[in-house]
Amino acid sequence: MSRLAIDWPKARALALTLAVGSCGGALFRFFELPLPWLLGAMSATTLAALLGYAALVPMSLRTTMIAVLGIMLGSAFTPDLADALVDWLDTLVLLVIYTVTAGSLGFLFFFKIGRFDPVTAYFSAMPGGFTEMTINGEALGGDTRTIVLCHAVRVLIVVFVIPLCFGFFVLMDPATTEAGSGISGAGASLAGPSHSGLNLREAAILLVCAVVGSWGARRLRLPASFLIGPMALSALVHITGLTASSPPDTLVAAAQIVIGAGIGARFSGLSLRSVARTLALSLVANAMLLGLALAFSWLGARLGGASLAANMLAIAPGGVAEMSLIALALGIDVAFVASSHLIRILLVVVAAPQVFRFWQRER
Repeated sequence: MSRLAIDWPKARALALTLAVGSCGGALFRFFELPLPWLLGAMSATTLAALLGYAALVPMSLRTTMIAVLGIMLGSAFTPDLADALVDWLDTLVLLVIYTVTAGSLGFLFFFKIGRFDPVTAYFSAMPGGFTEMTINGEALGGDTRTIVLCHAVRVLIVVFVIPLCFGFFVLMDPATTEAGSGISGAGASLAGPSHSGLNLREAAILLVCAVVGSWGARRLRLPASFLIGPMALSALVHITGLTASSPPDTLVAAAQIVIGAGIGARFSGLSLRSVARTLALSLVANAMLLGLALAFSWLGARLGGASLAANMLAIAPGGVAEMSLIALALGIDVAFVASSHLIRILLVVVAAPQVFRFWQRER
């Protein structure tokens, strides 16, 4: 009988990475910090990676857990979603303006002050599309390592700073916490969302949403396919009343640990000394992005019906899964946040490479 081929070094690295992430999550939960499993795992793994540990989270595991979050986030969609689209229009217009403005300012900063080459500066500055910007930048001759690092820092900072600000400085107005997200038990709790139990039928429905949704989104070549596909199907079955269930809390916590550890693992192989300049530039650039997002969010809150907190989560250039998860934990409309980030990613992924190629031709 042939033995299963197991890459034991990678298996050990994965086990240790998840152990580090779990310890970080447990520590954050002990001190009752915001989104403990996500932020704790991300912080602990990032620190371990920068200290020299080769953290590892395979893409297959990360995408599986992203699909779990997609199912959970889809459960926040309600039948009155179509009516809410009108209320979101002001923010969605501001989102497009913000994306163009943030990308332009980021490019100028990295090109003029950071002295990056034009390709690296451009694709490092885009507020979204981590994988797609890396692939396009590499294909056009950019510095792949710098582009990856800039986007990793962007996600790390946005995902870490926003929930801490909401949790400790009460950036959102009181009405936000009362409004809720339409999910039982979500409220404004920063410890994580609450979910109902599952029977076999409901578990099967959610599993089909995960598998078919991921496959369909990949076939359609949608960005963030492992999140968007399951979330879309989950939203459909919840809107139509086919099920009212979500993945169990333990699975959701595990998904947050994997995703948080996956963000931290991106810093493996780097040392603070070797990337100090790029890190410093990225920190400044992302502080600018967050400041600009806050200004646009304030304007959106003044123009429309959404709160400052909801606008900030919708506009800030973090990952779709991470920002939607923060919205769910804070009791902010997940459909609003997830839809906004999908538009941002589509805009960046589709338009940014074409704009750069046109600019290169006109030079």
